[in-house]
Amino acid sequence: MTAPLVTRVAKADAAAVADAARVLAAGGLVAFPTETVYGLGADATDGRAVARVYQAKGRPAFNPLIAHVADLNAAQALGRFDADAARLAAAFWPGPLTLVLAKTAHCPVADLATAGLDTVAVRMPDHHVARDILAAFGKPVVAPSANRSGHLSPTTADHVLADLGGRIDLIVDGGATPVGIESTIVGCLGEPILLRPGGLPRAAIERTLGRKLADTPAAGTDDAPLAPGMLASHYAPRTPLRLNARRVEAGEALLAFGPTPAEGAGHANSVLNLSERGDLIEAAANLFSQLRALDAAGAGVIAVMPIPANGLGEAINDRLARAAAPR
Repeated sequence: MTAPLVTRVAKADAAAVADAARVLAAGGLVAFPTETVYGLGADATDGRAVARVYQAKGRPAFNPLIAHVADLNAAQALGRFDADAARLAAAFWPGPLTLVLAKTAHCPVADLATAGLDTVAVRMPDHHVARDILAAFGKPVVAPSANRSGHLSPTTADHVLADLGGRIDLIVDGGATPVGIESTIVGCLGEPILLRPGGLPRAAIERTLGRKLADTPAAGTDDAPLAPGMLASHYAPRTPLRLNARRVEAGEALLAFGPTPAEGAGHANSVLNLSERGDLIEAAANLFSQLRALDAAGAGVIAVMPIPANGLGEAINDRLARAAAPR
């Protein structure tokens, strides 16, 4: 039986920053203050660590997460900056502004963190504790608000402990956050668009751009999500999916789960297993990359074995149902 997780709380100082970097490097979860709210940090390049964020928050679907970076060079390794994005970064970073950018060719952020999209959300926070941790860790960190999904966002370490105690490894207590609401999100994939209002007013952004931001997309569309807080509709492979498959038919590829493959797996076009151990964290981490790989295998259909609905299985099944929907 796995021992219950003990969440440590450390006052923000050099030792706590070094401890946070060690926990992140080991794939653990660290809550820390930003100028907006406390974020729940994990290594953005490690799909298993990102999956633990969803599990800890009880997040119902794999919406995109924001990659936090220490400096502009780190941001430019993740996303492609057009003239508007560069102007906004120069004006408002570090600060409560997230930019949604086209991924670079070698963007290291895990597919799970970007919900399988070809875009990445990036922010440079303006809080000395957050920036010290990011600099000490040396890689991008996803950091959605450090609370249970659907609960109020936390602005103190006590808020985090009340919501996530026993679910995460470490909370770095840097006092109350000054802004208290999440970052503003602007898409820079052509004409700049306001995707989520937040801690940076629209008017300030429009003054810097010298023109109005495009309107936020209406909720209820079938468009892919570009940012947190938007309707989830995720990457779907070109190859049709057949869910809850217990047998593989001729010409099908197989997305397996667990130690016992579906009947007929030996004759499948291609086989990948989300987790031979039946580990839902591992399955979540592998989901997008394995769907992409099977999509490229040339099969007529991807057969997907049943996934348990408990824990992260709820989100995995939600994602698969969206990917399998008629289009």
